[in-house]
Amino acid sequence: MSIRREYEQHGVAGYYQQFGAAYRNPHELAVRRALRAAVAAWAPDLTCVLDLACGSGEATLALRAAGAAQVAGIDPYTAAAYAERTGRPAETFTFEAIAAGALDGRAYSLIVCSYALHLLAPSRLPRLAYQLSRLAPALWVLTPHQRPHLRPAWGWALAGELREARVRVRRYAAAAPPVEKQ
Repeated sequence: MSIRREYEQHGVAGYYQQFGAAYRNPHELAVRRALRAAVAAWAPDLTCVLDLACGSGEATLALRAAGAAQVAGIDPYTAAAYAERTGRPAETFTFEAIAAGALDGRAYSLIVCSYALHLLAPSRLPRLAYQLSRLAPALWVLTPHQRPHLRPAWGWALAGELREARVRVRRYAAAAPPVEKQ
């Protein structure tokens, strides 16, 4: 059964609560190719990357292969799958906790969110986006859809987009300066 049908049957949170420990993104190869193309096109700072909604580590593994020095993963549902594949633990903050400031005081060179933000209720997106804009100067959103689109009022300005197969990578630049490391 497709993940879309699983979402319809269980709901997004229900699906990941039930199947998160064994999750694998069925679009992993396309995600890897898209990230490889984005790194080649945009030459990002890969010093300290946050893989937000990290799944089973698809983006983390691709970023490591591209030379990322440090990649931290966060996912409330797939932390076990992430640890198994990457050999590193993932924190389990939800989007709601992050929007409420759970990551305040941290700093990343880049945040990558793959195949997740389009699942967030549109009413919750502005606060989450703003909080993320305080943590890093750049955000890449990988999505199979036209959505979401982040707005400058939420802390992000669109700085580029590329498409690799059916994966869109949107590059955003933070409109607000990120929080300095303490």
